[in-house]
Amino acid sequence: MVSEQATSGLENTRARTVTVAYAGGEERRGPVTMGQANMIRCILRDEPALINIHDVWPAPAGTRLEAAVDALRALAVRHEALRTTFPHPPGSAPREQVVSAAGTFTVTVLDHDELPAEPAGYAEALAREARHGRFHLDRDFPLRVSLVALDGAPVFVALAASHAVTDVSALAVLKEEWLALLSGEELPPLTAFTPLDLAAEEATPTGVRKSAASLGHWERIIRTGPQAMFAEPGAEGTEVRAPQLTLRSRRGARALALVAERTGGLPQTVLLTAWCALLAHRTGQAACVAAVPTSNRYEPRLARSVNTLAQDALLTLDVRVPSFDVLLSKTWGAALNAYRHSRFDAVSLWEMIGRTTFERGSVFARDIVFNDVSTLPTALPSTLPSDRTPSATGPDLELGWGEEQVLPTRVLTFVHETDPLLRLGVWADPALFPREQAEGFLVGLVRLLEAAAAGDVPLDALTEVTGVRPVERGPEWERVDGSWVSPPAVAEALSRALDGLPVHVHLTADPPRDGELPDGDAEAGLTAYIASGGAALTPAGAHAALMDALPGRPGLLAPRRYVIVQDAPAEADRSGAWLRQQILSEGTGRDRRM
Repeated sequence: MVSEQATSGLENTRARTVTVAYAGGEERRGPVTMGQANMIRCILRDEPALINIHDVWPAPAGTRLEAAVDALRALAVRHEALRTTFPHPPGSAPREQVVSAAGTFTVTVLDHDELPAEPAGYAEALAREARHGRFHLDRDFPLRVSLVALDGAPVFVALAASHAVTDVSALAVLKEEWLALLSGEELPPLTAFTPLDLAAEEATPTGVRKSAASLGHWERIIRTGPQAMFAEPGAEGTEVRAPQLTLRSRRGARALALVAERTGGLPQTVLLTAWCALLAHRTGQAACVAAVPTSNRYEPRLARSVNTLAQDALLTLDVRVPSFDVLLSKTWGAALNAYRHSRFDAVSLWEMIGRTTFERGSVFARDIVFNDVSTLPTALPSTLPSDRTPSATGPDLELGWGEEQVLPTRVLTFVHETDPLLRLGVWADPALFPREQAEGFLVGLVRLLEAAAAGDVPLDALTEVTGVRPVERGPEWERVDGSWVSPPAVAEALSRALDGLPVHVHLTADPPRDGELPDGDAEAGLTAYIASGGAALTPAGAHAALMDALPGRPGLLAPRRYVIVQDAPAEADRSGAWLRQQILSEGTGRDRRM
């Protein structure tokens, strides 16, 4: 059944709503998956434009409106995720999903007498705009679909999708199948896991052990790795408004293929190695720590699952090696280890992160994201600007700027294609990467690939090879507990958090007393001296106050010890004078029972 209702009149455009009924599925219910729970947590917290996703599908020439709608209906019947809702009481997070056997959804048809000059860009804008509406988890169809037509013939599908049941990979599968249906192909039987299949597996003893192992992997990195890659001057705030920068390069693709041929590495692994090496070089870090979404589709039964599987894999790659080839030999193992630990219970993960960061005195910063979607069955992802130039005749190296987007990261990279063009979409914090430096970073990435194509590249020569220089931090910055930290900034933040009490912070090599810190870590750390002036203050109170001030300040790390004294010294040699003050109380401040 298809019913139509006129909606509005646009200039040279006829807009109407088509209601599409579907039936023939199986009704089921069960618990949500770990990936769904993770995304639902974000959906309930974040603005819809930030968490919803979108795509644009080009319709083949000669496609009829009825055929386009019928193909969408067939997808709804075929995939349980598209028939899934999440009933839950108001104010609570869903714990159950319900798959309906039948239902309806709507399609907005925008029929034009003449398309805009940039029809692909117009469809992209429609899809992006559709992201702004919030999906109601308990009742909405998870796709918000507009058909862009010319004289009744579909040209594009522009859609927004709920991240509760789809991710970028799932949209790519749907796009491929929609195009196959329009070409008259018969889709093969489903073999990929449905969301309920995956939920059942996750509840088994093996699934529970995998989740626990993932938490252990994440905890080791969060306890010992850099607390933030971009701990440097200018890195502030928890959200970044960044413009999109797109790289299109035949040079980059050629070099990438030659490096893979010379070393025997996979092109995707080669690119990840180069990206990590250059970012660690730019940030002056000993390791590259990055979130790598969509990585958990490496299992065949998950590869084509229409589901939200894009839980982060957390990659850590130690770059303290002599050359690019040595680093490449380590990358695949590090990436595979991250992929294996990318399925976890989101609630348990964030409980662990809260506990671990409180004990370490840090904030988990997901400030670098690397999302390689180049192997997905999709032509031109909607995160790229419209591009009608065939890849084979694309530019040697072209950079283009696009719209701004607010992101909770400092560098977000999408790899859209590696052959015959290298296509990257990058959003970089403009406070850290002004336009010239952002462009220079991507040019430097291509130069690194070209150098690695000719032979092994010493990592201590990256500045000369790429033109990318490490950040300058200044003499007040110290490497503490694997992280770059500014002790004066820690003192200033702690003083503000304590309503202006005098604070002095210095680096000490003394081990913590009585094994008060986790694992008895005896490395150098920060000690904070606080002049209470008679105010009732404890190390636990000081630590809690500073932890509240840490978000958005990646150059801060809490002291390992807090020493409370009565008054601030008056001597000119303030560092030594602080150490001579009578101590009222001292400790790590990590006691949550304050």
